[in-house]
Amino acid sequence: MNTRKLTHIDDSGKATMVDVGHKPPMHRKAVAQGDFVASPDTLDRLMKGDLPKGEALAVARIAGIQAAKRTDQWIPLCHSLPLDVVTVDFERLNDTTVRVRASASLTAKTGVEMEALVAVSAACLTLYDMTKAIDKQLKIQNVELVEKTKTMV
Repeated sequence: MNTRKLTHIDDSGKATMVDVGHKPPMHRKAVAQGDFVASPDTLDRLMKGDLPKGEALAVARIAGIQAAKRTDQWIPLCHSLPLDVVTVDFERLNDTTVRVRASASLTAKTGVEMEALVAVSAACLTLYDMTKAIDKQLKIQNVELVEKTKTMV
């Protein structure tokens, strides 16, 4: 049995924001990824920028970056963080799958995992929104944190 205490629950069982005031600032980076699944024709059009709603990859990249900057508004107990950089990239893995990968980094007292995950989620949701008119079998799957690092400054 795992006896580790949950960080967002206080001694009386109430949800609380974690106090990071005592922690030293560190350089922190997180990378997340997720898969956007659609028909081969939809992904062909996506990669060419030939969709009824426009150039979806550019819009999804901006959506991911913007969402990462506002993670504290998406996830109630997250801290507002001064991000140094957020990147969102796309790679077609096969006929039906585009991998969305986001990284976020900063120097702060808490990590950026949620920011990377929110960036991937928002980018995938934007791709979904921009392709749903031409494909009714869309999926977003395998959203996960794939890397987390911290180093002293």
